[in-house]
This record gives sequence, C-alpha cells and structure tokens, in this order.
Amino acid sequence: MKNYHPRWLSARITDALSDTPVVLLNGARQTGKSTLAQAICDTRGGRYLTLDDPTVLAAARADPLAFVATGAGLTVIDEVQKAPGLFPAIKHAVDRDRQPGRFLLTGSADVLLLPSVSESLAGRIEVLGLQPLAQGEIAGIAPNLIEHLFANAPPEAALCPPPAGGESTLARRIGAGGFPEALNRSRTDRRLAWFGAYVSTVTQRDVRDLSHIADTSALPRLLALLAARSGGLTNMAEFGRSCGLPQATLQRYLALLQATFLYQPLPAWHANLGKRLIKAPKTYLLDSGLACALCGLADPAVLPASPLYGAMLEGFVLGELRRIAAAMPVPPGIFHYRSAGGVEVDFVIEDSAGRCIAIEVKATKSLGDKHFSGLKDLQAALGQRFHCGVVLYGGEQRVRFGDRLWAVGVGG
Repeated sequence: MKNYHPRWLSARITDALSDTPVVLLNGARQTGKSTLAQAICDTRGGRYLTLDDPTVLAAARADPLAFVATGAGLTVIDEVQKAPGLFPAIKHAVDRDRQPGRFLLTGSADVLLLPSVSESLAGRIEVLGLQPLAQGEIAGIAPNLIEHLFANAPPEAALCPPPAGGESTLARRIGAGGFPEALNRSRTDRRLAWFGAYVSTVTQRDVRDLSHIADTSALPRLLALLAARSGGLTNMAEFGRSCGLPQATLQRYLALLQATFLYQPLPAWHANLGKRLIKAPKTYLLDSGLACALCGLADPAVLPASPLYGAMLEGFVLGELRRIAAAMPVPPGIFHYRSAGGVEVDFVIEDSAGRCIAIEVKATKSLGDKHFSGLKDLQAALGQRFHCGVVLYGGEQRVRFGDRLWAVGVGG
C-alpha cells in the first residue's frame, strides 16, 4: 500500500480479535482506519465490505441479516455507522456463534451513542480508537515513552524521533499533524487545501448524517474557535458569546464535534474521583495540524513567532501522548491538573495502580527551577503516588532537576 505505516494499535486489535466476537475500530475520518482494517483482513484471509460503496450500503440496509451472514473467518465492515440496522443483525449472528474474531467494524462517528448499538452488542464488543499517525509510527519506532516513565528509570525514551533541523523541523511536525493524506502533501498550501476540504466534509456531510440538522454553517466557525482556545479551560459562556450561539445549541454542536472525534477535551484530574466530573476540562482538537490550519499557522516559518505557538506545541504533545497510551495493553488515563490555588500541570498520566506521571510543556529553549513549580506542587500533594515529573521543552538536553524531576527536549 502507498506510504503505509504500520500502526501501533495493530497489536491491541489482534489481541481483541483473539477473544472477542466483535471489535469496533472508531476514529475520525481519514485517520487510516480503512487501510488498517484492510491490512488485517488480508492477513487473516477475511471478507472486506465497505459501506462507502453505494451498492454495498443498499444491500446492508435492505437485508441486514443476509448481509452479515458469513462462514468461518473474519468479516470487516467499513463505515458501519451508515447502516445502524446492521447492529441487531450482528448481535443475532454472534449469539448463534460466539466464536471470537468474527467481525471487525470501523466507524467515523461514535456509533456507541446510538441506542441500538449499546443495547445490541453489550458484552460482545471491544472498542478501540485510532488516532492520526504518531511521529513514532511515521519513523517506524516503538511507542515506549509512557511505559519507560512508569518503569523505575530515567526518561531515556523520547516523545518522538529527534528533529534533524531544530525548531523549524519541530514546527513543521506540529503544523503537518498526523493525518496520512495531509502528510503526503509536501507543500503547505496543498495541506491547507486538504484541511479545508476535510472540515467541509465532516461538518457538512458527516455531522448532518449523524444529527439531521439542516444548518451546519456555524460548525466551522466553532471549530476554529476551539482551535484558537487550545489548552485553555473550557468556558461555555465565552464560547457562546464568541460564536453567537445559545447555550443549548452550543452544547449540541460540541457534542456533534466530539461524536465525529474532532473535538477531544481533556478531563481534569483530582485525587477525589467524584470531583473530577465537576471540574472544567481543557479544550483540544484531535490533531495539531488541524488546529494550526484553522488558526492560519500551518506555515512552519510563521508558527514559532505566533502567540499561539505554545498552545499548538501543547496540543501536539497531547496528541502524541494519547497515541502512545492507546497502544498500551492497559491504556492509562490522561488528564490536566489545576489546584484550588491555581497551580496547573499540563498533563497527568495515571495508571491502573494509581501511580501518576506529571508532564509540563514549555516552548522555551532553556529552563530554570521556576518551570518545575507546578510539578513540585503536585509531587508534594501526591507523595508516593507521584512517580515522576517531566518538563518537555523546545531544547535538546536531558537534565535531572531534582528527585524524580527531569527536563527533556521534545525530540530528545
């Protein structure tokens, strides 16, 4: 396949197919779900069906039971959200034969929001999310940063391969993002054209199909606002004023952008689980390239001088962390931290044992003790639960700054 990059999530999909009848690969449009599903299907000698084909879609809607009827082996159904009537038929087929690895589904909208899915496939399905390409996937290296940080070792692993050309190369990575088709375009103007068409497709077609709303003209403006507010606390009142939308409409639109995976807010971390739910999330989009395009910052010559550079770098780092975490056998949670006194830490990564890694992101090329104040505050509050703290910054060095505290260049 042209420019195919092996995906870190492949191992988790293989594991899921080994003991689960139905596996759903969810993710935004154009993240590479179809390519990955086809590769798995070819490896297993399965049957591949895409509902992007009008004839195949018509057959799926006309007789769902006949459509999913299959012999032994894997059946892949791509863009399954286009025919919700398939889910009861898949349930019927699975209940007759609970053999693992029968169906691999892909969806570009959160099909779990459909009542028919949650009712039909509870206990029969495992859901995995595919993000755009990580820098490590592009370079063909293993996703080892988070696992390495949770091991009792200095942070020798890198977030992404070291940039060969310094800040300009890092800016190109941030502005290009991880969508495979955008990465195939070497010219900035052509990538911008791709992102423009992508936003139009998702907001005008996919959102309308998902919600049946007639007027989607406000969605691109809202998406651009979210990009410009990257890394900030989600403020619904301010969003509504800026977009001229009533709160009820705004909440509905945000839910739709989240259902298509473009808007991915970061929840708050708190030692008290109940309080996490009432604290404001932070605003982020799926991909730094998308955010930069919406903010007019796709040109790597322009981005480093922009007041939004720090926020775009932070979103880029979050995207990489999410992609690394998703590939782990037991993915840790990723949150942001803000104390009652206003002390903030960009990212808190918590594993199933309750251990926490704290990560700050700084665009500066040099660091001092002041840049570790948030990490030290969280370290004092957590005690032994605090496993280590890292400031990822725009320089190249890897330096220890105290007990379990490190400065690490973004690419180093």
